Amino acid sequence: MLEKYYEILEGKRKSKYLVNKNRMEKLIEKAEEIYRNCHFCEHRCHINRYEKVGKCRVKETSIASHFYHYGEEPMLIPSYTIFFSGCTFYCVYCQNWDISQYEAGIYIEPEKMAFLIEKAEGKARNVNWVGGEPTPHLLYILKVLKECNANLPQIWNSNMYCSNETMDILNYIIDVYLTDFKYGNDKCAYRLSKIKNYWEIVTRNHEIAYRQGEMIIRHLVLPNHIECCSKPIIEWIAENVPEAIVNVMDQYYPTYKAFEYEEINRRLSLEEYNKAYNYAKKLGLQVI
Repeated sequence: MLEKYYEILEGKRKSKYLVNKNRMEKLIEKAEEIYRNCHFCEHRCHINRYEKVGKCRVKETSIASHFYHYGEEPMLIPSYTIFFSGCTFYCVYCQNWDISQYEAGIYIEPEKMAFLIEKAEGKARNVNWVGGEPTPHLLYILKVLKECNANLPQIWNSNMYCSNETMDILNYIIDVYLTDFKYGNDKCAYRLSKIKNYWEIVTRNHEIAYRQGEMIIRHLVLPNHIECCSKPIIEWIAENVPEAIVNVMDQYYPTYKAFEYEEINRRLSLEEYNKAYNYAKKLGLQVI
């Protein structure tokens, strides 16, 4: 379970980005090309992000916060977690809406962020790129890693609505994919997150990530979405990425605009959570 991740922590293996240091300049060049005609995610805005924001509401990178996080999965803590502002989704129940749906935070020079990460070596078990959503900030992340030499596993904490081009770049720098698998169909994804073609894109990227690195899948169970979302997701994981670690999460509470949607305007019941959790166990998933 997460064998390569632990080998990095034990000094038996280098993080992917260190192994591929000689590729970093070319990866940055590739990311700069994408940035000028933006298609880091599958919205594929094709705008020049040096000039204006995309659907992610991001132009220049803003970091809302960065700190040692003790609220992640047990094997990941403490995690040096870097929260970006902006997101490729528009979730009506977003618990981080204040940074995901609005510009927040400050720009930190890549050299300074690299220094902060190097200071975290020996204290944190990983570097956790999150948000909001890290996808719009991939160029910045590459610039940080170019300057950094800490042998810490790199965590991609994402909704996985990345483009194929982004996934190609991530293959050289990411050790563990910490994914957020939300919906079991396109209808719920559009209704609650305003996202098109969700199932096709996110399952594709989970399969790619499963081949590229280690994987922890988070599924936040939503009220009244067991049959339409939780069960299809659990079944897909069992069939397609069976060795992934799965965190069936019960932390849902209505916030932001959730009170405007009748089916999710309450907390998750224990019965609903147990139904999803027990189904995952029944299908043999590695549930934590």
